[in-house]
Amino acid sequence: MLDTTKKAVCPAHAPADHPALPGEKVGILLANLGTPDNYDYWSMRRYLNEFLSDKRVIDYSAWVWQPLLQLVILTKRPFSSGAAYKSIWNHEASESPLMTITKQQTAKIKTAMHGRYGDDVLVDFCMRYGNPSTKSKVREMVEAGCTKILFFPLYPHYAGATSATANDQFFRALMEEKWQPTTRTVEPYFAHPQYIDALAQSIERAYATMETRPDILVCSYHGVPKRYLMEGDPYHCQCQKTTRLLKERLGWDDTEITTTFQSRFGPEEWLKPYTVEEVARLAETGRKNIAVCAPAFSADCIETLEEINEEIKESFEEAGGEAFTYIPCLNDDDAHIEALAQVIDENVKGWLG
Repeated sequence: MLDTTKKAVCPAHAPADHPALPGEKVGILLANLGTPDNYDYWSMRRYLNEFLSDKRVIDYSAWVWQPLLQLVILTKRPFSSGAAYKSIWNHEASESPLMTITKQQTAKIKTAMHGRYGDDVLVDFCMRYGNPSTKSKVREMVEAGCTKILFFPLYPHYAGATSATANDQFFRALMEEKWQPTTRTVEPYFAHPQYIDALAQSIERAYATMETRPDILVCSYHGVPKRYLMEGDPYHCQCQKTTRLLKERLGWDDTEITTTFQSRFGPEEWLKPYTVEEVARLAETGRKNIAVCAPAFSADCIETLEEINEEIKESFEEAGGEAFTYIPCLNDDDAHIEALAQVIDENVKGWLG
């Protein structure tokens, strides 16, 4: 993704033996959650081990959690998770859908940024878990002459287990740089008008193609333990605000849209209502035609393509639901890309333009 065509030169007035330096540039480093390299057992085990060993994700004491993780969870879960990934895998490109979509997003954002700022900007992406690693991409950007880097976790909402751990990894990478670039991180954009408008447009397009209007739109957000909310994590409140702003932009009533949370893991209570239970309840109370979207995800992934479109759909239908429509994430939709580009523009003021 990096354009490193500008040759390195010796700085003006420097002695002849001074090392050549590349021309100064601004790096835009997009970051997403990550993906296994493949869906076989060992690829899945490596990925899950890195993910589930992150203290931001699972904050139990290591002496309690690691034996359970290494001896129980990682002997079984790679098989079930691998089967889930296999069901959605992009076999043509030999990669997960998240990887494919992130590449597409990066290419479009790169085009947008070059149109605005020319060759003074480099755009690339990294993953918090798996490849390409954050460390490798920071190193590439520094080598390419990026004296400033804008780090952009592709999560509309802040959560310790998403935005914070991505930033943690970015800062760890900077610790290994002899000459650290000046850096900024992008704040959550869950209420950004262009992001809300892009979401609304995707809903309007989907509804326009349906013969019968859904009884309700379920906005399913990735869950976190309720304890995190009690400890100060703002994720729950930001999700609720996104749903409210989306409802207002669409001009809907409260009865036409609701907020739920998915992907519960472990024994403790998570944010409620749980999507898998709520869609069943809706079916049982007469809401036989529903649509589901996932505003917390910038790109379709295992949690949307497999969990929502298979597991959650099955829960709805088993409870008597008749019509289930999953509305895809914004992915590389042009309105989404323009919203992300606008967020970048606002964060590089004083650096570019």
